[in-house]
Amino acid sequence: MDLIADLEARGLIHDSTDREFLRARVKDGPVGIYYGCDPTADSLHVGNLIGLIVLRRFQDAGHKAIALAGGATGMVGDPGGRSEERNLLDEQTLSANVAAIKHQLGRIVDLSDPNRGVLVDNRDWTQAITLLEFLRDVGKHVTVNQMTARESVRIRLESEHGISFTEFSYMLLQANDYLWLHDNLGCDIQIGGSDQWGNIISGVDLIRRKRQHQVHAFSWPLLTASDGSKLGKTAGARTWLDPVKTSPYQLRQHFLQIADEDLRQQVLTFSLLPIPQIDELLAAHDEAPHRRIGQRTLAHELTALVHGNEAAKAADEAADVLFGGDPAHASLAALEAVGREVPSSRMTPVQLVELVDVLVATDLAQSKSDARRTLEGSGYRCNGASIDVNTQLSDQILLHGRYLLLQRGKKSHHLVEVFS
Repeated sequence: MDLIADLEARGLIHDSTDREFLRARVKDGPVGIYYGCDPTADSLHVGNLIGLIVLRRFQDAGHKAIALAGGATGMVGDPGGRSEERNLLDEQTLSANVAAIKHQLGRIVDLSDPNRGVLVDNRDWTQAITLLEFLRDVGKHVTVNQMTARESVRIRLESEHGISFTEFSYMLLQANDYLWLHDNLGCDIQIGGSDQWGNIISGVDLIRRKRQHQVHAFSWPLLTASDGSKLGKTAGARTWLDPVKTSPYQLRQHFLQIADEDLRQQVLTFSLLPIPQIDELLAAHDEAPHRRIGQRTLAHELTALVHGNEAAKAADEAADVLFGGDPAHASLAALEAVGREVPSSRMTPVQLVELVDVLVATDLAQSKSDARRTLEGSGYRCNGASIDVNTQLSDQILLHGRYLLLQRGKKSHHLVEVFS
């Protein structure tokens, strides 16, 4: 497979070093390729997914994936895409963030075999460098003219906040990362979003100047939110890879809500399916757009990739329950997923005796009279079945011996866990 041609067909190469030399290097045999992300939060986000999935594509093709957590660069802060300087994090916080994201990385990129994939932290080689060594070994090879010509720096220089020397030095640190990975891990390709291109190409230049070696790089177009802003941690919409911050169900729904006009590009960007299968999927989607086959397929694939197959299956089932499916057939994992998305409470059988009181207590009714009127109009369901004023909740069969799912209309739910 011509991996570069596949990425081109997917629209995943925005800028690159010499394209034919890049293509030849990838075809020539296994190559180390790295993608870096600064651990400025205790979770990665959907914007990072592109880089991790590109690493996965290379790994699946027999290359070595290098995921870099920027513990050192995270202390400095990348000026790209920001109007003002970010708050600097202390080492303890950064260490906790690196530990938190390692598990997320490991789900997408195989880190079990160091010959196939590794996670590195640039603090390991950066902290020991003295200022004089850094100025002599790195700073000497980069001109201020080159640095100020980079778009991310130029924009900040022209802004009202300006740019600190700390952030100005960020591209030198990132360039040194590429040099270290090239020297120690055989890395010959760096990748990143198009807003990182100035930093990326600085590393290519540094290696050429210091080692007289030709290395490679490419970037992809930025993923943006619906308002056009960068989709990440501090700008635009936030969809995290940590299941506590963004549940598997919410991650599924994020991709399920892709507009039809954006579907092809999103599937090409994120799906590991070969392009011919993607073409078949989108053709099936176009035959019945209302069924959202394309969105459902991509949402399931990415939820499984990030959180595992069982979590993806539970998220699918939870969505079915919350959008009209029969909860009596839902798995325990699906009901637990439902409980994370809708209001829930724990009650004893004694507390279930008075139905109207339960409906008020669960906020499914504003008052007892509201509850009675809605019951008379068949507006409530329990475990998928219609209930009325004569229904005894204590007589209902508990789902998986634990749950009652109460519902008002189509959208209001409350999950009750019954305990003795």
